[in-house]
Amino acid sequence: MPPITGSWRRTAAPLTSERMRNWLRAMRLPTLGAAAVPVLVALAMAFRDAVDSFSYLAALLCLLFAWVMQIDANFVNDYYDYIRGRDDRATRLGPARACASGWVTPQAMRSAIVITTILACIIGLPLVLWGGWAMIAVGAACVVGCFLYTTHLAQRGMGDVLVLVFFGWVPVGCTYYLQCGTVTIEVMMAATAVGLVIDTLLVVNNFRDRDVDAAVSKRTLCNILSPQAVGHLYRALGIVACAIMATLIPRYGIWTAIIPCLFLPFHLRTAHRMMSIYSGRELNQCLILAAKGIVIFGVLAVVGIIIP
Repeated sequence: MPPITGSWRRTAAPLTSERMRNWLRAMRLPTLGAAAVPVLVALAMAFRDAVDSFSYLAALLCLLFAWVMQIDANFVNDYYDYIRGRDDRATRLGPARACASGWVTPQAMRSAIVITTILACIIGLPLVLWGGWAMIAVGAACVVGCFLYTTHLAQRGMGDVLVLVFFGWVPVGCTYYLQCGTVTIEVMMAATAVGLVIDTLLVVNNFRDRDVDAAVSKRTLCNILSPQAVGHLYRALGIVACAIMATLIPRYGIWTAIIPCLFLPFHLRTAHRMMSIYSGRELNQCLILAAKGIVIFGVLAVVGIIIP
């Protein structure tokens, strides 16, 4: 890792492979699983409901859009937390960030934000062919939400709501709509379940940072609720998500409820580990486990939906 000094550009610029590794770390590739799960769950439902009209090109565009928007959001978060002084290495408990660590200059990060935002718009624009001009409004809302999350809403206790909206209702509902031309109640129930499971990642992140956030007057559920209540919340998110999947039984069959429940033992063990560690940098282990749990739930949900 290059030293955090004014000579970073001289040190890192000639090392092309090192610069590539730095950008890959800035992208936070493990978070791309959370971006993919809502799209894949929606596509599984659409495949069952619209086999003859299912568009693989639209499916690919939805997945690419989700991934690029997630990278864009990671860049925005990295940049704005850095310029606002929230990524002080002395107090930061989470994984190192690109700008604060000197891997990427703030100027380069600004350019990357512009590039990824434009790229996401280019990828998403052809979806108008399947969903009409309303997709422009959806794409614009995603871009605005990407910036508002870090700059304003996450500081006001709205992070969990945004996760439910932009990792649940919007990607699941819109992906299904693009394939089937409508949105059913089952789709929105599945979207809610997905959003709740993905919120576990934010809960672990905010639980780890609860004292640091309180010191800078950042409001999250984890510094509003007691630590014990946060533990109960984490467990409830997974349990309620699996219960919601049972509402899909009349349309997609019993496996949509049974198979996702296989995620619960892993989920509950993660909750137990989180409460056992309780505080400090070791909670980053639980962050990794929560990310894995999201992927596990997503794969199980897809399998449960696809099985006739």
